Amino acid sequence: MTVATVAFPSMQSIPVRLNHSSYDILVGAGVAVEVEKHLSQAGLCEPFLVISQPRILNAVGKGLKKKFAVESIPDGERAKSLTTVSRLLDRMVKLNLTRQSTVIAFGGGVVGDVAGFVASIYMRGISVVQIPTTLLAQVDSSIGGKTGVNHRAAKNLIGTFHQPRLVLSDPLVLETLPDREYASGLYEALKYGVIRDPALFEEFERNTSMLRNRDPEAVERLVARCAAIKADVVMSDEKESGLRRILNFGHTVGHGLEAAARYQRIKHGEAVGYGMVAAARIGRALDKIENHDVRRIENAIASIGRLPLLNGVRSKDVLGAIQHDKKVRDGAIHFVLPRAIGQVEVTPDVPFEMVREVVKGILNDGKRLFRTG
Repeated sequence: MTVATVAFPSMQSIPVRLNHSSYDILVGAGVAVEVEKHLSQAGLCEPFLVISQPRILNAVGKGLKKKFAVESIPDGERAKSLTTVSRLLDRMVKLNLTRQSTVIAFGGGVVGDVAGFVASIYMRGISVVQIPTTLLAQVDSSIGGKTGVNHRAAKNLIGTFHQPRLVLSDPLVLETLPDREYASGLYEALKYGVIRDPALFEEFERNTSMLRNRDPEAVERLVARCAAIKADVVMSDEKESGLRRILNFGHTVGHGLEAAARYQRIKHGEAVGYGMVAAARIGRALDKIENHDVRRIENAIASIGRLPLLNGVRSKDVLGAIQHDKKVRDGAIHFVLPRAIGQVEVTPDVPFEMVREVVKGILNDGKRLFRTG
């Protein structure tokens, strides 16, 4: 994988080169401020439509409101609905957006998913630029072209693959994130250490406090490293037919928890934190990973912070959502399980009764605030 330093001070450019689309992920302080310059350099044309959320625009997006047409969507997962999509399409028609127009997703994962989806279906696909404003979106969801909205049966059941034309990840916009939202991104970033990069995992073990305290250089390194890993995986497997499935580590049980909680009370990264614990415990039960590494994974997750209470979340609902997950193939639930720090495998050979017991254990932990020794 390549992370190339370019002329702009402290900015890193991470290339994503695919068969039918190529783009760059720009990581650095100030890249979101110079959005017009980067849009022009990418050859993107007016009219533009910024899709965001009120709290994000008020916190870090006031400048954008002066430059572009803006449409807000509701906060939270409830925005990921076909009702929201229909309203956005109506606005795009009223603005006379053409096939040469560009949608700008300015927000976290919800905004990126929804904006990417409407861009993918408007006039059979127009350009989208991702400007992620959460750590989770900068390290993960803004990269790779996954878009979608939720169905009552499961998260992200309706969606497309639609690669962005440009990703602008500015660590400075993370300074205003609430602590819990920021920590949610740290759980997702830790995932990359388990699946692909032992050195990144060890960075969490050594320097969690620097990351928790948002040390600017540490955060910028983290974003660039995670983005480079995801870019490398996506370039190897754009449509998630093979290698890219490893990015779902922690997401099978995690998505089940989110659905069972009706996309309230628990943030995506927190659900992934619980899901990584579940995957590690399943891996241990199947004798795929040593106890020592399971403890390291659980301790690293705990070092980021306390995961939220899961009181009222029922195992029946979690298991039902898991069975409707997109990762079910030929009737079997495919789990990404750790073999060691930096190495995982995808397997359908997980007895459902084992999943049931591990989920019950996670829910019991979650009733007394998950914390490892």
